[in-house]
Amino acid sequence: MTMFYFIIQHTMFFMIPLMIVALGGMFSEKSGVVNIALEGKMVIGAFTGIFFILTFQNPDPNASGQLILLLGLLVGMASGLVLSLLHAYAAINLKANQIISGIAINMFAPAFAVFTSKFVLGSQNMFFTNQFRIDSIPVLGSIPFIGPMFFQNTYFTTYLGFAILGIAALVLYKTKFGLRLRACGEHPQAADSVGVNVTRIRYAGVLISGALAGLGGVIFIIPISVVFSGSVNGYGFLALAVLIFGAWKPKRILFAAFFFSLMQAVASSYGAIGFLSSLNIPAPFYRMTPYIATLIVLAFTSKNTMAPKAAGMPYDKGGR
Repeated sequence: MTMFYFIIQHTMFFMIPLMIVALGGMFSEKSGVVNIALEGKMVIGAFTGIFFILTFQNPDPNASGQLILLLGLLVGMASGLVLSLLHAYAAINLKANQIISGIAINMFAPAFAVFTSKFVLGSQNMFFTNQFRIDSIPVLGSIPFIGPMFFQNTYFTTYLGFAILGIAALVLYKTKFGLRLRACGEHPQAADSVGVNVTRIRYAGVLISGALAGLGGVIFIIPISVVFSGSVNGYGFLALAVLIFGAWKPKRILFAAFFFSLMQAVASSYGAIGFLSSLNIPAPFYRMTPYIATLIVLAFTSKNTMAPKAAGMPYDKGGR
């Protein structure tokens, strides 16, 4: 059972940021703006959030850093939101090609993070102390079976991720804003005809996407490493796969993120799994597994999923 708990906990470490970033992409594309810039926004969020944490972190390795982590998450969200303004302006106001705009952000973000880190710190590697792990949550951590799985050796970002999932589903399907967002992604002319400001709604969708991607960048780095080197290992692109596999729906995104994260957890900890380590399979094979699984799943499922009809199409007020 100890190994089972270990795998589930590591799956949560990978799943939460993947799910949050995919939900961010969902808001953007539901509004009608394709967002392949999730990778770049994750990088910027991780860079600014980790830089903040590194700057204000308590030097005592035994100190609790939950407040610093919370502030770092907010900083990451803010930076992702600011970067999204560029994407939104290009895609909505200038009616630029949304794919090219996203690629430009993906190329800019890691270069900016590495250059700035070298200029300020003298190295592209930003080392920090992990003071954020919670050994056990009182009462909840003592619950048999559930406690060791979800409430021991955890981070509060896990619960934040599930809260964001619930809020995203509620906003998308139970609010006036969510209805307008979906309408702008399906038929913006019809939405405009009943008084919906398509430009404003699309800006909102892209900005929410950027904030969640920046948040996901920080959450991705914290549990699995003590160094940020200007990369999130392609997780922004994997989040796009989760978004497609999840059919742009929160519940399906949850299950898609869990599937890919389980593959990633096994790939990153196969050495601690007895029967896998005894197979003597080269390590690169395990590292490839999540991405091979992504290609296979998308090959068989993407034809059955349908993106919002107006996604990627600049809004033309006179169009039909």
